[in-house]
Amino acid sequence: MSTALQMKVTEDEYLQGEITAKEKHEFVNGEAFAMAGASEKHNIISGNFFAELYIQLKGKPCTPFIADMKVSTQGDFYYPDVMIVCDQHENDTDYVKYAPKLIVEVLSKSTRVFDHSIKQAKYLKIPSLEYYLLIEQDFCEIQLLSRAERFIPKYYYLGDEINFTALDVTISVTDIYDRIDNEDTAAYVAAQLAQIDDV
Repeated sequence: MSTALQMKVTEDEYLQGEITAKEKHEFVNGEAFAMAGASEKHNIISGNFFAELYIQLKGKPCTPFIADMKVSTQGDFYYPDVMIVCDQHENDTDYVKYAPKLIVEVLSKSTRVFDHSIKQAKYLKIPSLEYYLLIEQDFCEIQLLSRAERFIPKYYYLGDEINFTALDVTISVTDIYDRIDNEDTAAYVAAQLAQIDDV
């Protein structure tokens, strides 16, 4: 979330304005905040995760969304990087969902604290939410908070697989970081090549 532009508006004004706005805003405590643009790594990671979900959820009653679908929680409205919705909520619209099963945020230096604190606290209040996933983009580390584990964080790294049992979905960390170039991915590839050479 960016604080470069913020303004006091009513909830109705915010929702109507977002339909035609040229840039996205998140609505927090009665204020609309303009969102900063996402980096190349951010887009690739979000796309990788969404692509895996799209394939594995095909033919199932759950729908994945990426970037442009809002979620509402406790009067605030956010744009998760990726979200899965399985059940319709009476307040759902074409632009806002109220009962997500999974929410994913790709972290950056400017959003990390907010995503781990205020936004996380609001997300975990959503009754339907089973998983909140936070993905680092500058190094390869993923934090998962799941309702089944009482939202106690678990960490995943290259070579690990993440099982979303409530969704019948399994995604490898390596696939999430496909085409991402950083020190962790370079070291992982080097280690994999070394193992092949040793065979």
